[in-house]
Amino acid sequence: MLNLLGQVFVYVVPFLLVLTVVVTIHELGHFLVARAFKVKVDRFSIGFGRTLFSRTDRNGIEWRLAWLPLGGYVKFSGDLDSSSVPDQAGIEALRQEIVAEHGPGAERDYFYFKPIWQRALIVVAGPVANFLLAITIFTLLFAGLGVSVVPARIAEVQPGTAAAAAGFQVQDRVIEVNGRAIADYRDVGQVVALRAGTPVDFVVLRDGRRVRLTATPVRQLREDPISGPVRVGYLGVGWDPRPGEVTYIRYPPHEALGQAVKQTGDILGTTLTYLGRIATGKESGDLLSGPLGIAKAASGVTKQAAAATNDVGLQAANVALMLVQFAAIVSIGIGFLNLLPIPVLDGGHLLFYGYEAVARRPVPAKVQEVGYRVGLALLVGLMLFATWNDLQKLSLFKFLGGLAS
Repeated sequence: MLNLLGQVFVYVVPFLLVLTVVVTIHELGHFLVARAFKVKVDRFSIGFGRTLFSRTDRNGIEWRLAWLPLGGYVKFSGDLDSSSVPDQAGIEALRQEIVAEHGPGAERDYFYFKPIWQRALIVVAGPVANFLLAITIFTLLFAGLGVSVVPARIAEVQPGTAAAAAGFQVQDRVIEVNGRAIADYRDVGQVVALRAGTPVDFVVLRDGRRVRLTATPVRQLREDPISGPVRVGYLGVGWDPRPGEVTYIRYPPHEALGQAVKQTGDILGTTLTYLGRIATGKESGDLLSGPLGIAKAASGVTKQAAAATNDVGLQAANVALMLVQFAAIVSIGIGFLNLLPIPVLDGGHLLFYGYEAVARRPVPAKVQEVGYRVGLALLVGLMLFATWNDLQKLSLFKFLGGLAS
């Protein structure tokens, strides 16, 4: 029983903590920009379900803490539905209701009656807040703790692999991949992982000479210490820098900010590359993860950080640090997901606003209804697919098969 409770704690608590912080920051982005444009807000809630604590401020905004920590939400006054894009008839009916209750001109404080550009900025502020959270975290880490730079020096070339076929040799140092300068061996892995079956151009330093090589990574099932078993492109080399080659850099604040922006852009670029390869049939999509996968990754981060030392104080510090870094990555993912042009997401709202700006009228109610049904179906399908991937990685089906045999 204690072991089960321990597993629940390791898996669930870090996941809920990270998710709640990231989603709350997302909603706070919507809230702050809405208030900057003097939009009337009814409620800002952290969590869902039954209220644990509630306070209403002098502006009439209810600040609410609920018992289910799965994120949060902001509710604008007069919200009719989840779309925040009522049709023409809905807008007119809402206007008459507001005027009848509060008098002429009161509608100007409501979200629906703000100019399109203000509504668009309020919507996009959520994903932007997620990106800013990630950039802030990375900046603090790069400036406060620094980062180690481990050159991509090859210590082993495994026989029969893509690296052996391409002509890599021990002591080669990879300095370019597909025209991109390489300072750290982890940068090579990021490129190779998403290039299975695609030729990749390398430049290595060999005895002071630049040597060009081309290798085609092979997709293999590899065990990731955080995510578990994943199928990624595999080159077939081992890394080990020479003594004195590893450097440790703490960036000045302005350089740390630049590195943080670059890191965030790299993660977004990797995400776009992966989705593009799925669309063109070059990837199967088995790296997509849902809540179970995120929970497992949060658990992996926690375990890996705790295993780094036997000192309880240092363990706590390591876990906190790793979860903060993990929160930055999850924040980028949630920001990106919300920008997809799918109704029910922020990107879908922006798509409707784009139509409204061109047509000078909101999207018709029937089109909205169909759009939201299709969007919801897409999200549910994506979630089911991601959950299937998560269950495969957790080896649940093998476990159930063992019980049945």
